[in-house]
Amino acid sequence: MPAPFTSTRLPGFRTSSLTLGHRPLKDFEEVKMQIDKAVQDRATARAAELPGSEHTHQFTGDWEVWKVGGKVFMLQTSMPGEPVVILKADPSDAESLRAAHASISPGYHMNKKHWITVRAGADAEPALVDNLVTESYLLVVAGLPKQSRPVDPASFRVPPSAD
Repeated sequence: MPAPFTSTRLPGFRTSSLTLGHRPLKDFEEVKMQIDKAVQDRATARAAELPGSEHTHQFTGDWEVWKVGGKVFMLQTSMPGEPVVILKADPSDAESLRAAHASISPGYHMNKKHWITVRAGADAEPALVDNLVTESYLLVVAGLPKQSRPVDPASFRVPPSAD
């Protein structure tokens, strides 16, 4: 099972001994940011696999936006130095996810009932991120007119990833 995304898994490392590519990392915050960004990277990879998914940028700010049928299903940004993924969620699922996972909170700058924010943390495992992105996508697809849907949300399932 892949290791969860977490910024607390740096035992025994001194930041001066770590490298990013060929460049030494001099700053613990830079190391932490790279680890925290793994959740965004995983979410981006999953979104890219979804039929009809399109990646855009917000004209102002540093928001990355993923849409299907012209409707948003995923956003990414950094809240004061912390990379986050914001996803649509069924209200009852959103409530139980927030109760069960410390890395999930109400949607940042979104409707707190219908959106969740996912941060790096010990419980933000890759399979959970994949499932949350897929479910967000399917919620949006289900709200599209039938002729505009790239998939049938009742039967669509993304094949399990190799990770």
